[in-house]
Amino acid sequence: MTVTISAFADEINPSMQQQIAGLIEQKIKHIELRTLDGKNVSELTFEEAHRYKQQLDTAGITVSSIGSPIGKININDPFSEHLELFKHVLHLANIFQSPYVRMFSFFIDPAENPDDYQEEVVTRWKAFVAIAKAYPEITLLHENEKEIFGDTPERCAYLLNELNNPQVKAVFDPANFVQCDVEVFPDAYELLKPSIAYLHIKDARFSDHEVRPAGFGDGKLEEILNDLTSNGYNGFVSLEPHLTFFEGFERLEPTNQQLTKKADNARMFILASESLKKLLTKLDVRWQ
Repeated sequence: MTVTISAFADEINPSMQQQIAGLIEQKIKHIELRTLDGKNVSELTFEEAHRYKQQLDTAGITVSSIGSPIGKININDPFSEHLELFKHVLHLANIFQSPYVRMFSFFIDPAENPDDYQEEVVTRWKAFVAIAKAYPEITLLHENEKEIFGDTPERCAYLLNELNNPQVKAVFDPANFVQCDVEVFPDAYELLKPSIAYLHIKDARFSDHEVRPAGFGDGKLEEILNDLTSNGYNGFVSLEPHLTFFEGFERLEPTNQQLTKKADNARMFILASESLKKLLTKLDVRWQ
């Protein structure tokens, strides 16, 4: 089985040129767009998007997903302006020829019960789906995220089941579930498995919720990758390292260098990339 590695390259450097260089260094040919030269992808003009698309084409890099902020507003915030932003993002996805757009299911105030907003969340997502019909080549991905409606597997499944639309799938983020104190595998994974179309490679620990390289946390990345690929998954596995310096970093670096100061983002990205590749090699899964 073969999976395709992509990455949030803005974790390497804000500069798009440096993002591309970092991907090429790691032999990664796909990118999940989030910020480009410090600008959120959703804020790009169509003219800017065309220029960046040409830059990516020249480098031989294709877009796996638009890492949009759609759905990352409070559930009680006005929706009409956000819906217009969603239309803009879909057009951008079309320009970048992205098969996916990553989205969320709205922040809920901590003092409130997310279940009280089931109907409103579904209504808003149905509005997204209605607009996305004009772009049948694009799949909307709901990401489980901290403090949104879909921060538990049960609520993620509820939303996906209520929508019951082949144009809406799940992007599964193990670390985000760990940071919500959810047992990732088998619990969350088995519940959402039928809807998983995309995987974020991010691990974390229950003890302190800190992010770790793939296989070094409690996100059960090895078990998830093994089960997915054993059942025919050949989609994207997208690096979203979110790494900062942590004790033991020196022992994990491919070059085993000793650090005297905080590690830079580029080195952290290399660590995340190499950790994923080692995990895939262990599972006898090829990547491209």
